[in-house]
Amino acid sequence: MTTSPARVPAVSEASGGRPRVVIIGSGFGGLFAAQALRTAPVDVTLVAKTSHHLFQPLLYQVATGILSEGEIAPATREILRRQKNARVLLGEVTDIDLTARTVTSQVLGRTTVHPYDELIVAAGAGQSYFGNDRFAEFAPGMKSIDDALELRGRIFGAFELAELAETQEEVDRLMTFVVVGAGPTGVEMAGQIAELAHRTLRKDFRRIDPTTSRVVLLDAAPKILPSFGEKLGGRARRQLNDIGVEVQLGAMVTDVDADGIEIKDADGQVRRINAATKIWAAGVQASGLGRILGEQSGAGVDRAGRISVQPDLTLPGHPEVHVVGDMMALDRLPGVAQVAIQGGRYAAESIRRRFAGKAPQAPFRYSDKGSMATISRFHAVVDLGTLKFEGFIAWLLWLALHLFYIVGFKSRITTVLHWLVSFMGRGRSQRVATQQQVYGRLALEQLGPEFEASKTGGPKTVPDGEDLTGRESA
Repeated sequence: MTTSPARVPAVSEASGGRPRVVIIGSGFGGLFAAQALRTAPVDVTLVAKTSHHLFQPLLYQVATGILSEGEIAPATREILRRQKNARVLLGEVTDIDLTARTVTSQVLGRTTVHPYDELIVAAGAGQSYFGNDRFAEFAPGMKSIDDALELRGRIFGAFELAELAETQEEVDRLMTFVVVGAGPTGVEMAGQIAELAHRTLRKDFRRIDPTTSRVVLLDAAPKILPSFGEKLGGRARRQLNDIGVEVQLGAMVTDVDADGIEIKDADGQVRRINAATKIWAAGVQASGLGRILGEQSGAGVDRAGRISVQPDLTLPGHPEVHVVGDMMALDRLPGVAQVAIQGGRYAAESIRRRFAGKAPQAPFRYSDKGSMATISRFHAVVDLGTLKFEGFIAWLLWLALHLFYIVGFKSRITTVLHWLVSFMGRGRSQRVATQQQVYGRLALEQLGPEFEASKTGGPKTVPDGEDLTGRESA
């Protein structure tokens, strides 16, 4: 592949002479790209299906009651409120037309078409169930605020129901928690559930003993945290065992239902674990927009839905289209926040250079800043390339780095306070869980798309920049 040639794209007629840059997604790639264009002579439109920027690495702390959702998901409008050349629009992008240079988004039956001169696609990825999407009903993933709140309700609700259970068999089922996937998310989730049961809830119940809870971490792979190497992975496994997590490797999930999970071991034996709460932290699937772009540009799309990009992160034959983050396939880069951040900034700089008539940048090169994961309170593992270590110092470094990337001064302050409550003491400041959180999403899915149209008076198509009467919006 070769780097796309530099050229100045034609400015869309509706832009008033200023180039229009449309950014899809408010995650790390989209948000950092928008901020990097703060002083550029362009009009930025950021379109996302949520109104917040999600700090996804801390979702498990929302699910286990350490942090509130607001601390890791500030409003995108608030983040960009002082950036005069940027506006934020709510909508799920359903189509991209590379020939017409338009992006189509929908929200509650209303369709909006956004013309662009430069496009940054940073729509991210969702949970992958490897073709078994029916598992999602019984084993929620960990990719959104909805996921985290639903899991919070399921986790805390399991203990509440166990207190009411009349048989030991039912108590055991309710107090068994299975986490599928032994990557960083799964390891951190399993560790925090164990801490929750053994420390936070230890004295809160009268009929049950939360410390007898069973926390199982499953993975079909032969080791945990494979990207950290065998040495750190082995240490992480020993630490998990020390805090009461059962690590079962070479275990492939074959079925999931309301009452438990079916597993096939490496030797072919099939067994079952009865568990009320199952959490899916295995595998990701890139946004479906990747396939739409692949069909129109001829770029390859892999099994995970990621689209192959040029070394400058653009599509073949379309130097005005930049794909960053979890959606791009380039040099086997991992789907982590730093790849998205650096890619978003790179794309923004490419746009600035093109409109300034400057020479294009050198091909994108990812600067690996290392990986880290918490195992338990005061214990983490850190991989900084040649420097690999674990323990308390690693945990402090993990805290500092995550605090640095949380957006907003207020969020940083409240996060520190909640960490003090949870890590220095035994409490969890966010233990509220409702039935709506647990069952609300399932109910909405059963209602289907007809519910949205009926509540909004039917679908409408609106050109970007106009209201429903056809007048230009302020």
